[in-house]
Formats: sequence, structure tokens, C-alpha cells
Amino acid sequence: MPSKRLISTDVCIIGAGPVGLFAVFECGLLKLKCHLVDYLSKPGGQLSEIYPHKPIYDIPGNPSILAGELVQNLMQQIKPFKPGFTLGERVEILQKENDGSFTVETHKGTKIKAGAIVIAAGLGCFEPRKPEVSNLELFEGRGLDYFVHNPEKYQGKSVVIAGGGDSALDWAIYLSELASHLTLIHRSSSFRAAPHSVSKAKELAQSGKINLILNARLCGFHGNGHLSSVDIIIEDSDVQNIPADYCLPLFGLSPKLGPIQNWGLEIQKNQICVDTEKFQTSIPGIFAIGDINTYPGKLKLILCGFHEAALMAQAAFKYIKPNTHLSFKYTTVTGIEGL
Repeated sequence: MPSKRLISTDVCIIGAGPVGLFAVFECGLLKLKCHLVDYLSKPGGQLSEIYPHKPIYDIPGNPSILAGELVQNLMQQIKPFKPGFTLGERVEILQKENDGSFTVETHKGTKIKAGAIVIAAGLGCFEPRKPEVSNLELFEGRGLDYFVHNPEKYQGKSVVIAGGGDSALDWAIYLSELASHLTLIHRSSSFRAAPHSVSKAKELAQSGKINLILNARLCGFHGNGHLSSVDIIIEDSDVQNIPADYCLPLFGLSPKLGPIQNWGLEIQKNQICVDTEKFQTSIPGIFAIGDINTYPGKLKLILCGFHEAALMAQAAFKYIKPNTHLSFKYTTVTGIEGL
């Protein structure tokens, strides 16, 4: 049975990507407590899951910063405000109560009561891109994993990783020290990952720590109740069977609007319509910031999402506490603790 937990907070932020994390900071300056919910297993959204080693060049004050480093900095920045996190869960139900507050419920039964809702879901609910293999559903959760939640489970096991991006190479490098045998297959002869990760993986292949197979793709899974081997096809001709306790197809994530489309919000082309004063949606008390929203002149940039978060926080405070005077203060004068 799903767990039933009730969490109370001022602001529930749906999405723990960079914009959602910065929203915690802006709300925290106004002494609003935040709780974040994300379907991914760790904060950071795409920055953590897809390209942690990709440099970003348009974050003010940082001529260049790695995506993963930006997430680390954001987590450090919001630490004084002690936000709550519910990770690995997808918000399914959003309901507005008679008193103007909201209740959300995840697919695992977690319930969150909040004074305001902030949707910072990026491009929507991310789901793993899956290989086109007919019987893969028989092995999902039985040796076929799309995310690495606990690396120690692969200790001493035979592991096959498929993919050519940052996530695939990073985990291949990391798990090569844990697995008894690790095979990395990629459909091309070139990689999309960071150059230093590619170089490291090739070094490990040359030393025998990784069995690297290029121009190959997954085409079959075998096992009795749990994965025991995988079939790969090489250069569209030869099929090879490889023993495997676990297979990790790490092809990135596919965005889907998901349950958001059922919440009664005004939506255009899979994006939530907002105003540019409060970044409020068509339902008062529900705000949307970052790539998930749309308005005239919208730019899908992280720095724009940061700007939206600042204005949203002011509006969310006024929604939650309409009878409380809000005095704007500069952090350069008061610091964080003085607010």
C-alpha cells in the first residue's frame, strides 16, 4: 500500500530544478517555508540527471560554471532556509480548498498542504527514454534500471550500460570500480558526453576495466524472473548475447506535461499561461516559473527563471498573508539572517 504522509508548508514547489531551488531562496527571504516535490531521485532537474558536466555560460557572475556545480551552489544557498524534499514521487492531484489553500498528493500517497503552489517543472514530468525492445517491461525493476538510486546494489555484479551521454559515461566510469564486469555499448562511434569523461572511459576500456562496444544497440532481454543476459546487435548485422545481472539504458529523459494538464490551468502548446506581474496562472494562488510557463516575449533561460522566481515570491507572500505588510529589504543591508 502507498505510504500516507501529511506535510504542511507555506509554499509547495513542484519541480526541484535550478529555478525551483532558487524559488526556495526568494521565498525564504520572506520567511516562507518551502517543500519541493520532484519525480527525479535528486535535486537539480536536467542539470543533475542529464548533463552535470556541461558548462553554462549565462549565469550572472559566472563566466562558466558546470551544471552540477550550479546545483551544488543553489543547494548551499538555500540551506539556511531548511526546505523539505519529497523526491522520486510525482504529483498526481492538486486541489484548491475552500479557504484558498491547496492540497497536493503524489502517486505514492504523500499529501502536502500548502498556502500557495509554485509549478517549476521545467519541460514537464521527465520520464526515461526507453530502448525499443519488445519485452523490456518484463524486466523493469527486475534487473532493468533507468536510474541509479543505490550504486552499491551493483557491487560484484555484471552490468551493461547503454548510452553515449554524460549520464551513461559517468555511471560507467563510477560502476567500473564496483561491478565484477561492466560493458558499455553505444549506437555510434562518437559520444555526446564531456571530453574528459570520454577520455576516461576509453582509458578504462584500454585497461580492461570496461568492455566498450560501439555501433551497437540493445535488441533483447533474457531471464527467468530477473535479468540474466541481454542481446545486442552490432552494426545492424551481428547479434551478440552478453551475461548481465543488470542493464542500465541511460538515454536521457523525455519531458511530458503529465498530470499538470488535468489541473484546470490555462495551457497553450504544453505550457502554462501566466501573467508577467506575479507569474500567476489562471488559478489564483498557483504560480508557474521557468520553462513550464509561457507569456509574450518568453525566453527559456535559467536566468529568466530566476527573475520570475523573485517576482513570484513577492506575489505568493501577498496571497498567503494578505493582511501582512510586506517590506522590501536588500540582502546587502540585512544579510540572510537579518531578514
